[in-house]
This record gives sequence, C-alpha cells and structure tokens, in this order.
Amino acid sequence: MATVRVIVRGQVQGVGFRAYAEMQAQKLRLDGWVRNRADGTVEAMLTGEPALIERMLIALRVGPPHSAVTNVRSMPEDGTAVEPGFRVLPTE
Repeated sequence: MATVRVIVRGQVQGVGFRAYAEMQAQKLRLDGWVRNRADGTVEAMLTGEPALIERMLIALRVGPPHSAVTNVRSMPEDGTAVEPGFRVLPTE
C-alpha cells in the first residue's frame, strides 16, 4: 500500500472535478479524500495499491468534461493515516 498527496492545477473548480475524483477513486477502491483549495487548485490524498494510484493519476490528468488540467503533481506521504473509504472534504 502507498499514500500520495496530489495537487491538480488548471480549470479544476466549478466543473465537477471533486465528484469525478470521488467516482474514479471509488471505482479503483482507493481510500482518501479530495477538496478544493482557496488558491484554485484541487488537492487529494490517495491510499491504495501503487498500480491503482497510477491509474487514478491518469484519470486526474484527463479530468471531467469542461475541466482543463494543466498539471498533476504527486508526492509520497509516508506515515500518513487515511480513513477507509473516499470522501469529499470542504475547501481549505
């Protein structure tokens, strides 16, 4: 199992990006969360099998219709505890 923090930049707020991320994560059975950030980015924490996280990162690069992703950056998060399931958190 691995955990990564992801920052997605571009036109990613107001286009259903969090719901899209939640749906993709649930399909892949990943644990974690997604939220909008005040700076206009979307942040996610993903925990699961490394191959499934890679598939999620590909999905985040594509994004939902009407989004325009310009950058997806992921960073390992060693020792970060993530609750089971995947949820949308309030904007930070």
